[in-house]
Amino acid sequence: MTAQTATVAAILEQYTAHLAQPAPPPPDEPLAMQSLADGAAGISLLHIETASRHGGSWRPAHRWITAAATGHISAADTAGLFLGAPALGFVLTTVPPAHQHLYASARATLHQHITDLANRRVDAAHTRIRKGDLPAFAEYDLFYGLTGIGAYLLRADPEGVALERVLTYLVALTRPLAPDGRGLPGWWVRHDPARGESPHFPGGHGNFGAAHGITGPLLLLAQAMRCGITVSGHREAIWSICEHLDAWCQPSPSGPWWPEHISRRDLDLGRPHHDAPTRPSWCYGTTGIARAGQLAGLSLRAPDVQAFYEDALYCALTDPEQLTHVSDSGLCHGWAGIYQTATRAAADALDPRLRSLPKSLGDTLAVSARPGLPEPGLINGDVGTALALTTHASQQAPITGWDACLLIN
Repeated sequence: MTAQTATVAAILEQYTAHLAQPAPPPPDEPLAMQSLADGAAGISLLHIETASRHGGSWRPAHRWITAAATGHISAADTAGLFLGAPALGFVLTTVPPAHQHLYASARATLHQHITDLANRRVDAAHTRIRKGDLPAFAEYDLFYGLTGIGAYLLRADPEGVALERVLTYLVALTRPLAPDGRGLPGWWVRHDPARGESPHFPGGHGNFGAAHGITGPLLLLAQAMRCGITVSGHREAIWSICEHLDAWCQPSPSGPWWPEHISRRDLDLGRPHHDAPTRPSWCYGTTGIARAGQLAGLSLRAPDVQAFYEDALYCALTDPEQLTHVSDSGLCHGWAGIYQTATRAAADALDPRLRSLPKSLGDTLAVSARPGLPEPGLINGDVGTALALTTHASQQAPITGWDACLLIN
């Protein structure tokens, strides 16, 4: 064992010790434990991965799974991959075969509720499209929308009708809308990036991110096609999103980049309102977009597309100016998400330069890790950092596939 490996292992022990016991659910937040983002559902993924990788006791994982399932599990229309039944369902897809019998009944019940939820949500989305109304993030995004529900279905029931309906909806989402007589991308949302009303975003905005923008649907469409699962118009939908990304790609001496979002004024002018890239995060930055583009190239068998996005990823993650914007170790905005995405991209890469990224990024992640921060959760807290560190420590892809919740694998 090298000194660096020993250091990472020691950091991981601190994380798992800090996250050994679930706290009681907050009385004023009954659904908090069911959150994949920052609740027990997300925290359980670390203990499932640790037990799966090292063959240790299953009890810590079971404690956290049980805590996540405490109380009424929401299958309301506000539930999504990161909250409620789909979150718990996703967690149970990561349980190793030796322990799946413990959760077989719960998994079957959850799956039926998630399938019903997917069908209701697809019906509502198609009704909205027929009316010509603009969507909200919650209709289609990865966190709470149909892209996230589709990510669960791709793991749990890839041949099922529910996934087919979600993919068919995403194809429809890529077709332009024309409210007020003006053509807009079908994913153009009616609110601002903070889900509110803002004078800077009259008439809503177009979002490019993996978490809430069109990159999420591109990731799911590409991952499904890569698995041999397609619907009518699937290929054309992927190309349509790629063409949109091409149209808004901004050249720079340090490599191509994309805006996080655009306003109606930006759309009319044909250029974004900011003139330099922000942090190259998974959620909104070049890292997430480039992984989606790489997967699109792989699924379309278009090596030129794949090569372009691999170059974009390499340029972004070797640009000191862009990397100075990364200020935390988390999965959503920080080093953990950057590292985990780069590791998945390197494994698929045609460009040999990408294979040099995981070690340097993993070392940076380890240096930035601070076990015991107030936020324990998956997306912005200790668990996301620890899970990425398990990949770095082992130099192997996750045993459980936990990072499928980011759609990067």
